[in-house]
Amino acid sequence: MARSIAASALSRLGRTPDADAGPHDAPEPPLALPPGRILHVPGRGEFFVRDTGEPDRPAVLLLHGWMFASDLNWYTTYDPLHDAGHRVIALDHRGHGRGLRSPDPFRLQDCADDAAAVLRELDAAPALVVGYSLGGAVAQLVARDHADVTSGIVLCATANEWSEPKLRVLWSAMTALRLALSLSPEAIWRRVTTLMGDDGAVAPTWQAGELARGSAVALAEAGRELGRFDSRPWNGALSVPSAVVVTRDDTSVPPAKQRALAASLGGVPTFEAPGTHGAVTMLPQTFNPELLRAIAAVQAAGRSAAVPA
Repeated sequence: MARSIAASALSRLGRTPDADAGPHDAPEPPLALPPGRILHVPGRGEFFVRDTGEPDRPAVLLLHGWMFASDLNWYTTYDPLHDAGHRVIALDHRGHGRGLRSPDPFRLQDCADDAAAVLRELDAAPALVVGYSLGGAVAQLVARDHADVTSGIVLCATANEWSEPKLRVLWSAMTALRLALSLSPEAIWRRVTTLMGDDGAVAPTWQAGELARGSAVALAEAGRELGRFDSRPWNGALSVPSAVVVTRDDTSVPPAKQRALAASLGGVPTFEAPGTHGAVTMLPQTFNPELLRAIAAVQAAGRSAAVPA
């Protein structure tokens, strides 16, 4: 089943997955992934994207969380979305995975502008934008500033502000994190997988290799940016249909904050998935059905809004 994504798109793209992905591709991923390529966006740079490529399907753009690039965040979700009839697109944020390396400081606003520019370059707009954790903050910014490319948003394991006391401690430690990533990345990635809800075991070779792709400087600055993010003054005015997927056992982004996000958006539909902050990959059998239900609800709301009164 998973191989269907690659098989359906490779003939159109005329390439193998990750043909332009660089020298760190030896470890085999646990599942087949959509074709990956470098996309040049005039005026912005080059972005690593995955795209199943079907222009006749509704597009879903997946935005990943902090530290975990698209494949680590979404590898268990690509195929269910594709099987449900969607064109599946994902890109790595700046400084994450194979994402754009820039001399400019990491800014969530730039990530949102990148995402909108990629959709336009792929001629895939409007798309339904799905954001996980940090990607949820980016998705809110895309909906605010680029409503023309956004048919709706689904926000997963995320919040409208990140001022939880234990998170404030984490944001204040970003300089130390940057140093630690430079000196002892394996120990840091072990800790990250623990925070995501894993059992603390050393990451498999593929996972460790993917985590190591990130820029220590950008990842640390991304943490600071997330600590500064607060959409409460404006997200209630977003004009696109929305839904929230709550990871109900989350200890990184408390479920109460996730439900507060739904309330701040005007009481949008909420779907609850069991599991911690890593539910998307640890419990895909329960997370993905809730995500698909959320996407269907947003699509239905969009169709209702388009019907003349």
